[in-house]
Amino acid sequence: MEPRIPATQSLRALEAVARTGSLTKAAEAMHLTHGAISHQLKGLEDDLGVRLIERAGRGIRLTDEGERFAGRVRAALTDIAEAVREITEHNNPRQFRVSVMPSFAARWLLPRIGRFLATNPDIDLDVRASFTLVDFRRDDVEAALRYGGGHYPGIASEHLLDDVYYPVCSPRLGGGRLPTRPEEISRYLLLRSENEFWQPWFRAAGLDWPEPARGPIFGDASHLMQAAVDGQGIALARSSLIGNDIANGVLVRLFDIEVPSPWRYYLVYPPRLANSPKLLQFRAWLREEVARDAVTPHAHPKAAVPAKAATKKRSARKATR
Repeated sequence: MEPRIPATQSLRALEAVARTGSLTKAAEAMHLTHGAISHQLKGLEDDLGVRLIERAGRGIRLTDEGERFAGRVRAALTDIAEAVREITEHNNPRQFRVSVMPSFAARWLLPRIGRFLATNPDIDLDVRASFTLVDFRRDDVEAALRYGGGHYPGIASEHLLDDVYYPVCSPRLGGGRLPTRPEEISRYLLLRSENEFWQPWFRAAGLDWPEPARGPIFGDASHLMQAAVDGQGIALARSSLIGNDIANGVLVRLFDIEVPSPWRYYLVYPPRLANSPKLLQFRAWLREEVARDAVTPHAHPKAAVPAKAATKKRSARKATR
């Protein structure tokens, strides 16, 4: 009698724990709760009658049996994913799946996607927004756009776009009385992001201030920008995510001072797809959009003149007439 194969979900849970080394990170990767993935692993151990996971200090580690089994499971899941890709490609050769971070998808990619569809009608673009780093051996994705250092072992990585930070806010903030000098932003609520910090900009502005300890924190940069648009405070914006908000007047840039981001955007894909016609078309379009930004007047907008300063300038011009 053939042995009973455990549920695929429990096998994926084991592979995710082996890959991430953490129940919490594995749960995040699989979009499950910590308790759910623990339940999957316990059920797998009961099915096999073998101890796969053991405590190690405050964390966990795989037993020797768990390590060996997880390696075989990873290879099997990779084979299955490759088979799925092959049959999907055969049934829908026009489809091209791209993994993108939610903020970049909402603020950069999707507003431009119409131009890609117009010039590439032979490609059905499938955009999958996720914080989870794609695993091309396991996930049904051809390419990804990622924000980081560009070092991704075993994956082709091409630099796409640089980023800089500068403060922005709604022109209605404070009744239109916006700060005219960097030190004046201390009078306003500074909006914060989980992964981006004000202190480098403070230093560039000559301010010896610590990182803000109060105020809302946003896990998604697009939510941070929306809070600024809604007049909730001053946000430290990334140039890649500013979109048309400054050109449309819903946000203003406060000062010329900016700091470069330590991270860049990269197009990443498995090396086997390097000459894929769909990938080549998508890459060419991305580079066209980046070049378009470089010559667009609002790509690097000048600092806005706050309402109070603008009134003084108008009064001075009238006095000289």
